[in-house]
Amino acid sequence: MGLQALLFDVDGTLADTEPQGHLPAYNEAFRELGLNWRWSPELYRELLLLPGGKERIVEYLREYDPALGGHRSEIERDAKAWVDHVHKIKSRYFRRLVSTGKVTLRPGVRRLITEADQAGLRLAIVTNASRSSLEPFLEYTLGRELCDRIDFIVSGEQVAHKKPAPDLYRLALLKLGLAATDCIALEDSSMGLIAATSAGIPTLITVNDDTRHHVFEDAILVVDKLGEPDDPFRVLQGEPGTDRYVTLRLLQELSLRVESELGVEESAEEE
Repeated sequence: MGLQALLFDVDGTLADTEPQGHLPAYNEAFRELGLNWRWSPELYRELLLLPGGKERIVEYLREYDPALGGHRSEIERDAKAWVDHVHKIKSRYFRRLVSTGKVTLRPGVRRLITEADQAGLRLAIVTNASRSSLEPFLEYTLGRELCDRIDFIVSGEQVAHKKPAPDLYRLALLKLGLAATDCIALEDSSMGLIAATSAGIPTLITVNDDTRHHVFEDAILVVDKLGEPDDPFRVLQGEPGTDRYVTLRLLQELSLRVESELGVEESAEEE
């Protein structure tokens, strides 16, 4: 039946939320708590291999043994509650940054969502993010016009296992009532790629500074951004034909290409 739905990751795909919002928000939270912690972009890039914000704080405590100041007794008494508290403060700073326009959509996002919706495709957001992080992004960065074009959102709090597990994408397919090959996922990281392809969904990767070093062997196309007519993408892997920015037509062609390749594989197996 061809391409019927696009499934969008959020952090790093729709916007560079990590360097523009999440990282400075963590550092502001640490400052408010009187902690002598400051996550550098390099350290944060390593922590991004974990599937969520609370998991990153736990990993930092475990692997880097940072000074705890006056918080040692709190952590020893109830580490989970303390991590939840830190994350809540971080979410407050993230909301503040987003509300003042510090987090912006990546090139091509607004155009592609609008184009796909006008063509009748179904659109979903599939993200590890918590609702506390997602809601300000939806309100201030994505905005009402684009939010109204999104059919539904699947977030990390709705499944037992976040990306790179396929649970989020399997739930999205269940909500859509579509086969995996009727969809294309748009992701920015190897973690997202593994999650989507493990659910059988063809995936386009649009890298950013935190993920351009990742391995994307199973992606149908890897570009540095979705691009615009006057701001073309750079192809890092795959063959986009004559297109120089990601359009609905290009995605439809990639979807047909995947269907054709699957058909050839099935014929070979039958023989």
